[in-house]
Amino acid sequence: MQVILKKDVQNLGEAGDIVSVKDGYARNFLLPQSVAEVATKGALENREKNLARIKAKQEKLHAEALEIARKIEEFGKLELSAKAGESGKLFGTITTKKLTEELQAKAGIEVDRKNVSLNAPINKVGEYSMLIKLTSKVKCELAVVITASEVLKEAVEEEVETVEE
Repeated sequence: MQVILKKDVQNLGEAGDIVSVKDGYARNFLLPQSVAEVATKGALENREKNLARIKAKQEKLHAEALEIARKIEEFGKLELSAKAGESGKLFGTITTKKLTEELQAKAGIEVDRKNVSLNAPINKVGEYSMLIKLTSKVKCELAVVITASEVLKEAVEEEVETVEE
C-alpha cells in the first residue's frame, strides 16, 4: 500500500515522503495514529501543493534541533548523585525520565525522554553515555556521571549482622 507520511517515522521516512508499506501496518498503525494518509490521486495533488510548506517546516525543525544539539555539546557532562551501596551499586536505576528532568533543571534543555537511549542501564556508580535523537538527522551524545550521594551498607550485609547478634 502506498501512503504519504504526515510525520517523521523512524526507519521509514520523513514527513511528505511517499512510501510503500504492508497493508496491515498502514491500517493498524500509520492511519489510526494519523502518521500517514493513503496515497490517493487527490492526496498526491495536495502533497505537491503543500510540499514547500512541509520542507520549510522540516528545515525549521532541523535548525532548532541543531541549536539544541549545540547547547547539549556545550553543557558537557550531566552529573547526578544517588544512594549507593558500598560496592557502588545504586538503590534503584536511573531512568531516561530522571535524566531528562535533570537536564531540564540543570541546563534548561528540554528533551523528550522517548528520544533518549542509553548504552547500558544505569544501576552503578560511574560514567555512562546517553544518545539523544533530536530528529532523524540530528543526534548527539551526552556524558552522564553518577556519583554516590550516600554510601549505605547493603541490605544483605545488614541482615547477616543482625542474625549473628
